[in-house]
Amino acid sequence: MSSFNFEVKAGQDLLVEEKPVEIVERKGKGHPDSLCDGAAEELSVALSQIYREKTRRILHHNVDKAVLVGGKSECTFGGGKILEPIRVFIVGRATEEYSGEKLFDQNLLEERIKSWLMKQVRHFRPEHLEVKLLMRCGSKDLVTIFTDEDNPPPANDTSLAVAHAPLTEVERLVLETEKFLNSEEGKKKFPALGEDIKIMGVRHGESINLTVAAAFVASQVKNREEYEEIKKEVVNYLKNEFIPRYTHRPVSININNADTKNSAYLTVTGTSAEAGDDGQVGRGNRACGLITPYRPMSLEAIAGKNPVSHVGKIYSIMSQLIANRIVERMPETRQVYVYMVSRINQPITEPQVINVELWGLDAARVKEEVKAIVDEVLGSWREIRDGFLEGRWPIY
Repeated sequence: MSSFNFEVKAGQDLLVEEKPVEIVERKGKGHPDSLCDGAAEELSVALSQIYREKTRRILHHNVDKAVLVGGKSECTFGGGKILEPIRVFIVGRATEEYSGEKLFDQNLLEERIKSWLMKQVRHFRPEHLEVKLLMRCGSKDLVTIFTDEDNPPPANDTSLAVAHAPLTEVERLVLETEKFLNSEEGKKKFPALGEDIKIMGVRHGESINLTVAAAFVASQVKNREEYEEIKKEVVNYLKNEFIPRYTHRPVSININNADTKNSAYLTVTGTSAEAGDDGQVGRGNRACGLITPYRPMSLEAIAGKNPVSHVGKIYSIMSQLIANRIVERMPETRQVYVYMVSRINQPITEPQVINVELWGLDAARVKEEVKAIVDEVLGSWREIRDGFLEGRWPIY
C-alpha cells in the first residue's frame, strides 16, 4: 500500500467509561430521520444495481438529500385514520443515460422506495405514503471517475471520518435495547409498540437512566388502562430480563414521559411521521448506529452517497473496520479512535492522513501491527464498495 501520513499515539483523555457522565442516543428504524437515511440509501442501492446490470459498473450518483414531510392523522384508543399522507422527497444527482440508453424508470424507483418504507413500519399502507424523486445529471468532472472498477477510484472530495471501539456499556445497552424492541421477538412480546422508538441513555457515575419514547399503535390498545399496563410490562421486562445481559449497574427507565392525564403517545401506524413530525438525512445516528456526544464524531451523512468514490461514506466504514479489528486482535485495547482524511482526486486507498489514538497499549510497540490492519482495510476497498449493495454495512 502506498505511503501516507500515518500516526499511532497514546490517548490522553479519560476513558469514556471513567468519565462522571456519559450520554448516548439512538433513533429507531421508524423515526422520521432514520426513515430518511434508509430511503436515501435504498435509492443508492437500487441505482447501483441497475447500473451494474446495464453497464457492468456503478455509475455516478449522489442521492443523499432527503426530507420527510410529516402527515396528518387522528387516533384514539382502539384505532384511527390517516388524514394526509407522509411525503418523502429525495433530491440528488444520478446518471440517467448510458450510450444513448435510458437507464431507469423513475416511477419504478419511487415504488421501490415506498415498498422499502412499508417494510420498516409494519402498519404503513400504500395510501399512507407519497414518494417523489428529484434527480438531475451530475457534473462531468465527477462522472468520469466511474469508468474503471478494477482500480481504486480517486476521492471525489476532501472529507473526514472518525470511528471508535469498543462500545461502552451504555452505548451497547442503548443500541441493543432499541434493536430488541424493534425486533421480531420484541414485536411478538409487545405488539402495541410501533417502530418509532428513540432511546436516550444517561449515566451519572454508576447509575444509568434510559428515557424511551415509543410510539404505540392505537389499534392494539383498547383503553388507557391497557396502555399504562403495557408501559409497565415493557419496563419490567427490560429491567428484570433484558438489561442484566448488558450491565450490572443500576438502571432506571422512563417511558413516554410526555404523557399526561389527557394524552398518550398513540399513532395509527407506529411512527410520529404520520402526524407532523418531519425527518431529514443526516440528523440521526452515525454509522456506528448511535449519537455519541462524548466521542469524536463527524457530521458526514453517509446515506445515499455513491459507494465508489464518496470518501465521506467509504471512510466512515473503513475507520470503523480499523477500530473494530484493532480491538479484536489486541484485546487489551481499552479504547481506540481512528481518524481518516482523504485528499480530493487522489486514490481512495491513499488518504491524506490516518491518525489512531489508543488506550491500554504501548502505541510505539503496536504501531506496525496497527499499520498492517490499516493497509488490510484500505486494500479491501472493493469488498467495502460491494458491501453497501449487499446491505452489509450499518448506515444509521
